[in-house]
Amino acid sequence: MKTAIYYNNSDVRNEEMPVPDISDDEILFKTIASGICGSDLMEWYRIKKAPLVLGHEVAGIVEKKGKNVTDFDEGEKVFVTHHVPCGSCKYCKNGNDTACDTLRKTNFYPGGFSEYIRIPAINIEKGMLNLPSNVGFEEGTFIEPLGCAVRGQKRLGIKQDDSLLVMGCGPAGILHIKLAKAKGVKKIMATDINPYRIQLARLNSAIPIHALDDVHSILKYRLNGELADKVIVCTGALPAAKQAFNCVDRGGTVLYFAVPRPDEDVVAPLNEFWKDEKTIAFSYGAGMRDNKEALELIASGSVDIRDMITHRLPLEKAKEGFRIASKEMDAMKVIFYPHGITKD
Repeated sequence: MKTAIYYNNSDVRNEEMPVPDISDDEILFKTIASGICGSDLMEWYRIKKAPLVLGHEVAGIVEKKGKNVTDFDEGEKVFVTHHVPCGSCKYCKNGNDTACDTLRKTNFYPGGFSEYIRIPAINIEKGMLNLPSNVGFEEGTFIEPLGCAVRGQKRLGIKQDDSLLVMGCGPAGILHIKLAKAKGVKKIMATDINPYRIQLARLNSAIPIHALDDVHSILKYRLNGELADKVIVCTGALPAAKQAFNCVDRGGTVLYFAVPRPDEDVVAPLNEFWKDEKTIAFSYGAGMRDNKEALELIASGSVDIRDMITHRLPLEKAKEGFRIASKEMDAMKVIFYPHGITKD
């Protein structure tokens, strides 16, 4: 079968691999659509395990199932996630699913940038969902990233009357804007340096602010002398990580949805945060409940992701896809079609 093997951001090779064999408890998943995630482009993070097949934002079809699989049938349209929690450990019971050891060890094989994937039994049980008839494969690739945003905003505790600042308007930032809008949040502002992304934020009802402008002063002007109640950092850029401290109001919260490189230090103004009772929070990944909610939001039309898809490519153009996703100014979401570009 065809795969795209990652060596680094500039070296993604199309190579053949055997179609995975499955056990009686597993599913052979036919990948119809697979999106590039921002984490796939984090070279410092990925290159340690290279070469490997990346890709985890997938939607497809149950091609073949083992004789012990009863919850899904061959030919069904499905979504599946790569990492799944156990559901029974201390972390899962306390709602911290993504801190679960099982979640950090589970995966499917070889990765979403391939024609077929072997889905282990635990991923079938805790990470696979049927796609409704009105949700296409392209939309299905957004379930996991939207699920991550759902989880992040739960941790943030955002309310309708909060003012929200989203820092970074890549795919994660735009999903956060769309989700907050669906929740009824009226005061949404967003920063970026990319004109295309700033315009997309505007089209999704956010007030755009150029990240190199005096964001602090602009927020005060827009919010009648106040700063943002909630700030979501959706970029790993070090200046944004630092700038967030200067943008959150007293009693507010900064959520780091993305973080800088591990060799880049961020010094938090703890005395100021203590005095003003500000909070620093973090969000990593998504659990099954988050992905189910994301699917419901997409299926109901509450979150429409279609304007985010900028490039559709066959898997043979994986190297070009990575170049586009990492370097093109007018790129948002790049989706690969391992079996050829087709309509849902």
